[in-house]
Amino acid sequence: MARVALYARVSTNKDQTVETQLLALRDWAAGRGHTVVAEFTDEGISGAKGRDKRPGLDAMMKAAALGKFDMVAVVELSRLGRSLSHLVQIGTELQALGVDLFLHRQALDSSTPFGRMQFGMLGVLAEYERDLIRERTLEGLARAKKRGKRLGRPTVSPGKEQKIAALLKAGTPINRIRRITQVGVSAIYRIKKEMEECPPTTN
Repeated sequence: MARVALYARVSTNKDQTVETQLLALRDWAAGRGHTVVAEFTDEGISGAKGRDKRPGLDAMMKAAALGKFDMVAVVELSRLGRSLSHLVQIGTELQALGVDLFLHRQALDSSTPFGRMQFGMLGVLAEYERDLIRERTLEGLARAKKRGKRLGRPTVSPGKEQKIAALLKAGTPINRIRRITQVGVSAIYRIKKEMEECPPTTN
């Protein structure tokens, strides 16, 4: 039998309570003869938030790294995260630490051969999800370009470039040029570099 850590999360007060989730997981653990050694919760926190914004999840992962338990039990996938890639990342990190993952509603148990196969399928789906997002992004950029929409940072007008060049020739500090022209430092350095690489010719 395993030492199990329970994890529960709710986004809002309208959502189910963490206690409801914990009760279901405690009953499951008792039925399997597992020992619940720790419980971690995040209340009022979206599943889209990263580990750094979810103290319960962060504490659980730190305890897993210390070998405090053998398995993490969660009511369902969405309690861990809102994207497949995030879910797979957490599951993969747990597996690397020698900690199995049990998802109550999905009946996924990574301690079994079938559960490991299911988890592998999640990884494939996560990769597919990333490919779809990448493809949609590229299609959106192509449509915007076709409509004549300018992409990227706005360019500096020729008049302003000449003013910046003149200030640079006069030895004006970069930060002062930025304040005078309201142009970003990176653009000023670009103009400075172009001036150094292609100095004006003299007759």
